Amino acid sequence: MELPRPDPHAAHLADVAPSLLAAMGVAGFSSRLLGSIDAGEAAGACLLLVDGLGAELLDAHLDDAPFLATLRGRRLTAGYPATTAAGLAAVGTGCRSGEHGIVGMTFRLPDVGVVNALRWRQHPWGEDLRERAVPESVQPRPTTFERAASAGVSVRVISGAEFAGSGLTRAVLRGGDYVGVHAIGDLVAAVTSTLSDRGFCYAYHADLDLVGHLHGPGSAAWRWQLRQVDRMVESIVEALPAGGLLAVVADHGMVSLGEDTVDADAEPLLQEGVAALGGEVRARHVYVEPGAFDDVLAAWRDVLGERAWVVGREEAVAAGWFGPRVSDEAMARLGDVLVAAQGTSGVVRPTVEPIESSLIGQHGSFTAAEQLIPLLIARG
Repeated sequence: MELPRPDPHAAHLADVAPSLLAAMGVAGFSSRLLGSIDAGEAAGACLLLVDGLGAELLDAHLDDAPFLATLRGRRLTAGYPATTAAGLAAVGTGCRSGEHGIVGMTFRLPDVGVVNALRWRQHPWGEDLRERAVPESVQPRPTTFERAASAGVSVRVISGAEFAGSGLTRAVLRGGDYVGVHAIGDLVAAVTSTLSDRGFCYAYHADLDLVGHLHGPGSAAWRWQLRQVDRMVESIVEALPAGGLLAVVADHGMVSLGEDTVDADAEPLLQEGVAALGGEVRARHVYVEPGAFDDVLAAWRDVLGERAWVVGREEAVAAGWFGPRVSDEAMARLGDVLVAAQGTSGVVRPTVEPIESSLIGQHGSFTAAEQLIPLLIARG
């Protein structure tokens, strides 16, 4: 089975924020994505991330997003794993997962255990880890927002009020003034205010991803939600001041799980020699007991067969799964065995992860539906 080998030169989610800041003329940033816009030409910029807006899903439902259809542009790669924690880290640091080290929704931190990066708690159930695993130490690289603010730019991070001060926010989105919002209305107002002041903002909208998880990507509910996203973006563009720049992206796409999904809690062969499981349904980290690597690798390959790529950590790193560079810290967080789902399969854990395992829509792996994301540009 031929392994995925991501192109290290492909346009990537991590390139968006630096490109926008370069368009604003901010020192220390360069543009890989906006060659038609000269440095300093943009008078304020916004990176709006719509969680779960995969490029293939958008293309399949343009009738529900007529305004977004007018902005259709190039496609980017989300990176592996194609999941929100890693995607937000890519935006916030300008790096791939092998450098920023947020290598999944859940992953093992040495001397701490498996952590949930979205909740910053011990996984699957456990205490808040913000004191024990200090977010600024878990991800110590300066963020794009810190660098921009140091260069004199007014920076805002506009996201759910409930995420203010969260571990993930502190780890990968620190550096700007946090504006907590509750609905589309105050998100649009905060974005337009920032652009009117010629500042830079990152804005995050979560609901399309939520509906896709619950009802499935492309479902009637998902399509109705896409219509709300379309109107939201149109409202921002209508209010763009002269010289204002908006980039709409996503952190991943999504697929609906199929009947070939495997229940790891009910399969003894997937438990033997396994110390812990991390990642998520379509992108698993398997941490093995000492001396059990060969047996675990063989068992997971035998059980999953053609439903997933199952490889050792070194093989995945050599294939570039986590980017061209992998730090020692990130390497220590990767599973000994990596499992990336093919087709519509996945590895669920209904006993240990009942909520996550019940979701119809999933993401994380290498299919085009998960990896390809849109880059939609509008200028005032």
